[in-house]
Formats: sequence, structure tokens, C-alpha cells
Amino acid sequence: MHKKSVEEAVTSLHDLSAVDLIAGYRAKQFSPSEVLEDVLTHVAAWEPHLKALYAFDPDGAREAAKASTARWTGGEPSGPLDGVPVTVKDNIATKGVPVPLGAASVKLVPAEKDAPPAARLREAGAIIFAKTTMPDYGMLSSGLSSFHALARNPWDLSKNPGGSSAGAGAAAAAGYGPLHLGTDIGGSVRLPAGWCGLVGLKPSFGRVPIDPTYVGRVAGPMTRNVDDCALMMSAIAKPDRRDGMSLPAEPLNWKGPEKSPRKLRIGLMLDPGVGLPLEKPVREVAVKAAKAFESAGAVVTEVDGILTREMLDGLDNFWRARMWDDLSRLTPADQAKVLPYIFKWGESGAKLSGVDVIRGFNQTMAIRAAASKLFCELDYVISPTAPNVNYPAEWASPTNDPMKPFEHIAYTVPWNMSENPAISINGGFDAKGFPIGVQIVGRRFDDIGVLGMAKAFESLRGPQRPWPKPPAR
Repeated sequence: MHKKSVEEAVTSLHDLSAVDLIAGYRAKQFSPSEVLEDVLTHVAAWEPHLKALYAFDPDGAREAAKASTARWTGGEPSGPLDGVPVTVKDNIATKGVPVPLGAASVKLVPAEKDAPPAARLREAGAIIFAKTTMPDYGMLSSGLSSFHALARNPWDLSKNPGGSSAGAGAAAAAGYGPLHLGTDIGGSVRLPAGWCGLVGLKPSFGRVPIDPTYVGRVAGPMTRNVDDCALMMSAIAKPDRRDGMSLPAEPLNWKGPEKSPRKLRIGLMLDPGVGLPLEKPVREVAVKAAKAFESAGAVVTEVDGILTREMLDGLDNFWRARMWDDLSRLTPADQAKVLPYIFKWGESGAKLSGVDVIRGFNQTMAIRAAASKLFCELDYVISPTAPNVNYPAEWASPTNDPMKPFEHIAYTVPWNMSENPAISINGGFDAKGFPIGVQIVGRRFDDIGVLGMAKAFESLRGPQRPWPKPPAR
């Protein structure tokens, strides 16, 4: 079957990549029903510790797997992901399931239809067996939520998986199947990917249609390897008229994306310009990644960060006001249900003037201009994904301070505002074995190139440590 190494015998079905699952289905080595049952057994071992899932539907998934098994038996799979188990983040609508946005204050109304990326996954034959948890309104880099149970990091249960795609990060690292879909408006795919040892892609804005759409908001894959990330993109990166900012159809080749770094101009960004200080183990991993590209023929130069205090504080003000617009519409009883950290942060937006908010929003344009200038001279940028190695599971953010909520997103948020594709990939581990993410950023619309660079780094880095195992019962 599929062997990992001499030390570890047969790979469990739940640990197989999506690429390997499809190959196994085609060769009739195993069926989608067998894979799903193995995944569900593995979930049962992990989930009491992780709390990564919402709207878990094993019975519905079994019916879908049975239908997929019949299609593969007849040699007629319905699409490139037929029979592959997938999770989708809470805030991406799936028909018939309420969308709580991680907040106890949100009314639970079943969604009328699948949001665009969920619809594309189903059309490709994927089996959506659960949604994944997130913090209130997606405005935390944490697994803390007023609606969902606290999500934890499988590498160390005392640590945070990051967020806001918290459950997706935990589920992917724990082996709840190979494909997980998150969303990202300031780092919400890449940050948990970095802290959970994953590949997490924030595509170019509009590459993956989403509903509702918003400034900087994208949906993207969270997987254990680059090939699976590319495979998932081949299914979800298709235009949808519900998203007025989705990109037009483009014949992109998502298969075999590895790119030679030779002669490419790469900027190494160790100082983002603002935010939390860079911890030594993170710096060492980022520098090692840059040296790996340099050894492969790239021209690497250290570059200054593009974010300023005015930019980060401006975004903070804009988002506070945006949050208060939602919170102010709630009844006092429902306001009391909101996570106190989020309510305190959002409530401060009521004190901002209209000019303050406009100045804040205008920083999105300033960031965009700075990014464009940077990429006039560079092909790609490498940086840490986050400045810190980890933080406690119970914290709302790495600072745990609602008045300083975004000091950790200085490496990630610029690329949401500038619309550049950016990917986090595991670059190494600290002395205690906790994963550390490296981010690779490309020019706008160069999603294939960013995946190719990540694939090249995957080869340069070599195999990483074994994935964490569930605690003994």
C-alpha cells in the first residue's frame, strides 16, 4: 500500500493526502467509505481534546461516501475530489446548516444554499463531513469563542491553534482528512497554518469567489502539503456571479506547480515595520528558509517591511467601527452574549469620528501602494508567518489585550489589503518541537507561482517531523 518509512509501517487512511486518496480510489486499493470510516474513528480519538468541529454530520457523510464508492466502482467519479473528506469553516455557508460566526449572539438560521467555495467542493465530489470552529465574528487569531468550545493545538494542547480558522488548523494538523477550507482577512488562514505546521494559502483577492465578500476577505485551502493545496484550488478557484469581485475564468495549471528559484529576486522581510518583536527561533527558521532558496540559485536580499504604525492603527480603527456597526444593532441581551474581549474592542469603535474611520480605511490604499512599489523590484518575498512561536490556548490573541489586538498580524495583513497571494508553509520547529511557519508572497494574481515556490521549498526543506498523535485514552 502506501509506506511512510522503514520506522512506520502502513500509513493510515486518514493520513493519506488527497492526491494519494484519488490514486487509491482509481486503483481500487480502498473505497471512499473505508476512508471516511477511518477518518471518523480518528476524529473520535482526537475531538474530545481539540474541539475543532461544528455541525459534525457522520451519517450524512456516510451516505455521500456510499454514493462516491458506487461511482468509483463504476469507473465514473463525479469530479477531481470525489470521495475526499473535507471540512469547511463555520462562516462559509453550507445548505441547511446555521452560520453562527463563532458567536453566541448570532441567530441560528439554516443557510439557504452553499456559499461559492462550498458549492465548488460538492460539485468536485468532496464529502463535507463537518464545519470547523472559529472565534466570534472571525475577529480573533484564536480558538476562543462564545459559541464553540475552546479549540486547541494538536502539537501542544496547552497552546492556541491560532485563528480565525482555528478549528480548520487543528483538524488539519490532527489528521481529520486531507482538505480543510478556511477564510482570511488579516491572516486567518496563514496564522493557524503557521502555528499548526500546515500549508495555508491566501489566494489573490477574487481568485476564490466568496459570499459575502468584503475588503481583503478570501477563502483558501489548509492542507498538509502543497500538492493537496493545489488540488483544492483547482476545484474552488472558479468564477461565481454571487461575488461581484471574483476574477474572470482563467486557464491556470494547478498541477505540478514546482518552480525553480534560480535567478529569482527574493526579498527577505524580517522586520515588518511594526508589531510584536520577532522571537529568535522564528527568525532562525525564516533565515534558514531564505538561505535554502539562495542555495538553489535565487538572489536574496533583506528588505524593509512596508507596514507602519499609522497603517496598522488605521486598520484597527476601521475594523473597530465595522464591528461596532454590527454589535450596536444587537439587543442588550444579545450584546451580553458576545465574547467580552470582542465586545470591549468593538465598543471602542463608537468613540471614533467619521474622519477617524475614513482615515483608517484609507490605510488599505496606502498598504496597496507600498506593496506595489516593493514588488517592482522583487519576484517574491519571504518572511515569518507570525512573530511568535506560540501562546496559551485560553488567550484571545498573542497579546491578549483588546486595545492592542493586531500586533501579531504585521507579516500577514498587508497582503490582504494589497490583494497579493501569500502562502504559509512549515519552515521548522523550535527546541520543544513546535512548528514555525514561513510565508511566501508573490505578485498579484501569481497564485501558481506562489504555490510553485512553496513546492520548491517543500523539496529544499525535506520531510518534516511526524504529525502529532491523539493522547492516550
